This record gives sequence, C-alpha cells and structure tokens, in this order.
Amino acid sequence: MKIEITNTFLKKIGAVADARNVEAYVVGGYVRDKLLGKEVNDIDIVVVGSGIEFAEAVAVSLKKRKIVTYEKFGTAMMPTEEGKIEFVGARKESYNRESRNPLVEVGTLEEDLSRRDFTINALALSINAQTWGELTDPFNGQIDLRDKIIRTPLDPMTTFDDDPLRIMRAVRFSAQLGFSIDEKSLEGIPKMKERLAIISQERITEEFMKIVASPKPSVGLRLMFDTGVLHIVFPEVAELSGVDQRQDHHHKDVFLHTCQVLDNISAMTENIYLRLAALLHDIGKPKTKKFIEGIGWTFHGHEEIGARMVKHIFRRLKLPLEHVPYVEKIVRLHQRPMQLVDEHVTDSAVRRILFEAGEEIDDLMLLCRADITSKNPKLVKQYSENYDLVYARMKEVEENDNLRAFQPPVRGDEIMQVCNLPAGKLVGVLKSKIEEAILDGRIPNEHDPALQYLLEIKDEVIKNSATALLE
Repeated sequence: MKIEITNTFLKKIGAVADARNVEAYVVGGYVRDKLLGKEVNDIDIVVVGSGIEFAEAVAVSLKKRKIVTYEKFGTAMMPTEEGKIEFVGARKESYNRESRNPLVEVGTLEEDLSRRDFTINALALSINAQTWGELTDPFNGQIDLRDKIIRTPLDPMTTFDDDPLRIMRAVRFSAQLGFSIDEKSLEGIPKMKERLAIISQERITEEFMKIVASPKPSVGLRLMFDTGVLHIVFPEVAELSGVDQRQDHHHKDVFLHTCQVLDNISAMTENIYLRLAALLHDIGKPKTKKFIEGIGWTFHGHEEIGARMVKHIFRRLKLPLEHVPYVEKIVRLHQRPMQLVDEHVTDSAVRRILFEAGEEIDDLMLLCRADITSKNPKLVKQYSENYDLVYARMKEVEENDNLRAFQPPVRGDEIMQVCNLPAGKLVGVLKSKIEEAILDGRIPNEHDPALQYLLEIKDEVIKNSATALLE
C-alpha cells in the first residue's frame, strides 16, 4: 500500500538516502497522524545503518549547521523552522530492569518497529525514490487505527516491563485520540504499574500534563484510577473517590465530580493551569469531610486546605513553581462567587472578591461555571443564571471602581514620605487601612481622596501602634 507524502523535507532526505544507497523510512507519530489526516512538524527517520552518520550527511546536503547527537543511543536531532527531525538507525533493544535506558544493537526495520510502544506507532513509510510512500505495517497498526484501538506490538508485559512509561503513554493516547486500550494491554497495566518507580518524575509529569491537555481528560483520569496508576502518580486525586452514606445522607463521589468539572472546563479553555486548578479545586475535601447531625456531610474550609496543598503537589510533580500563586488563588476562591448570589450582598463584598481575584476573575468565573455538574436541567439553568447575575454585578462594580489589577492609589513610598516613617510594618498597616476604606466604599479608588483619608487617620494609627508596642 502506498501513502501520499507531500513534505518537501522528506523528499530531500530521501534523495540523500538514495545517494548513499541506504533504506530510509519516516516512522511513528508522523505516519500515524498522516493516516488520521493530520500533519505534524516533528519527524522520526529510521535508516538501516548508522542514524548519526546519515543525519550528518543530511545536514551537509540541507546546509544545516546544527545537529545534536546522542552517541550512546545512536540518535541525532536536527531542529527545523517548524519543529525537529530525529534520526536513528534501525535497532533492537534490551533493557536493564532497573532503568528505562535501553542497551541498543543494530537491527532490522521490523525489529525496530517491534520495540515501539503501540501498533499505531509501529508504522513506517519509505522515503526512497523507488519505494516512495510504501507502508510497512507488520503489526496491523492501520487496522487498530481504523478500529480506534491502543495495542502493544509484543506481549504487553514485555512492552511495559521494558519501558514502564508506556503505561502513561497508553493512557495519554487513549485520552488524546479517544481510542480504547485493548483488553490484554489494559490487563497488563495494573500488573506492571509498580515499575513506574524507575521512571523520572519529569517524564511521568510530562505524560500526565498531556492527559490534562487532552480534549476529554476524564478518559485518562478514569483509566488511571481503574488500573491503580492514579494512586501511584497522583494519590491526592485518587483519594477523592468514594461515596459516603450515613442515615440516608449521601454526598456525590468527588472524584467523578472532579472528572466532570475538568471535562467541562476543557471544553471552555486550553489554559493548562486553569485545567489543573479545576482538577485540584476540591483536593482539600478528604481532609475536611465531617458529618453533622441534621445537616449531613460538610467540607468547611476545604478551599483553603486545598490551596495550601498546591505548592507541595507542584514540588512533588516537578511542575514550574511560578504557576503556584495562580492555581492557589483559583482553588482558594472557587466557592466565593456563589456566595454573591444573594440579592442583599453589598457592593463591598463584590469589591473584595474582585480585589482578591484581580486579573484572574474571568478564569475564576469560568471554573465556577464548569463546577456546575448537576444532572437536573432546572438546577443547571438556575445556577448558570445566578452566575450571569453575579458576573453582571461584578462588571458594574469593577467599571465604577476600577478594581481590576487593583493597586492602592497611595503607594508605600508616598506613605513613608507623608508620615515621615521608615520602611516597616507600620507602612503596611496604613496601606491596608486605605485598601479597606476603598473596598468598603467609604472612599473612591482615586489618589486624592485616598491621600486625604491617610492624612485623617495617620496620627491615630501611629499612636495606637506605639501603644501596642508599649503593652
């Protein structure tokens, strides 16, 4: 079978292969996505021979000065304007059970394809002129693509034992592509899940975040939970599962609720850290769960406990810590907008949530809408309309008071100058007093009224602070 290839880079690389009289193939994800009707910019090339020598020849032919070689694995990488091209010689591999780094030997094309993770990635297209576009498919990957199946080329126990990261990749491809994992491969995952211990946290997290970034992340989360992988990779999320019952009082399974919230918000945004905040929004519930007679199950303070867990989770998963404040804020505030539904809520309460959320207010409201998971259409309509009213109220107050990205109109250095104070705690106290007056609506969010208010209160605040120190 022949597949049409239009990529000009591959034409040029194929010409180099013909000139050197070597077989060359584009393999893996490029072929898979080509058959799925997608184009990708990252390309893997396999040659029957030395991958590094071939990469160097291609670099000369294409006048590319920069290639990166990995002598230990016999691979080379060439950056391109759109992505990258990786070169490797056809190989067979054996693995030390204490490491995912393979012992590499020269092999045939079929041996090379057999060591791939899944049949849908064990596909090769010739880029030699005489056999241009001919498909090599020894493990029926094309049929699995048609049937939307994730299946290992070899016995799953062998494939997962050799490289346990393939467990995470199976889940990730299922979530990304909407494919099912075949029964034998699925049965192999719980048997081999403990082998994930030899994989670096960075590699596991990379695959997990791709699951979170997929069109319907719940597919991956539920697969991870059902196979026991979630308990190893993300125990805090696994512990959300369970339905408690006491004297006919139920609370919904928080894990399933979280899966639905994550799917909901994934339909609204590609912001990976907002999706992560959705995943973590109820993470504090297991620690705050309490049954109160006459009321039922409560989770008081779960949003604050959850926010405090965020940094620890980021550190363990080795996620970039600069995103911690954003996720903490969304988790901490996710209950607050619903408290503004009451028509008697004051503008002061609205100002405070706007002040605390700042530039993240729109993302916070998006999570609140995603958090509506009732199966009762009337309740969904009611909650949505409530949030519409809250959002309209917020917009009105924000436009009147200019609270988005709020900064006090009188800054610390001016307070020090006006009050003849050195830098220190007292400056922060005076600054907070001005903020409180603005948020309470006692003064407008403008410089001159704020400065006037400072002049009115400074002597009393300084005096009280001095008295407190003496006591």
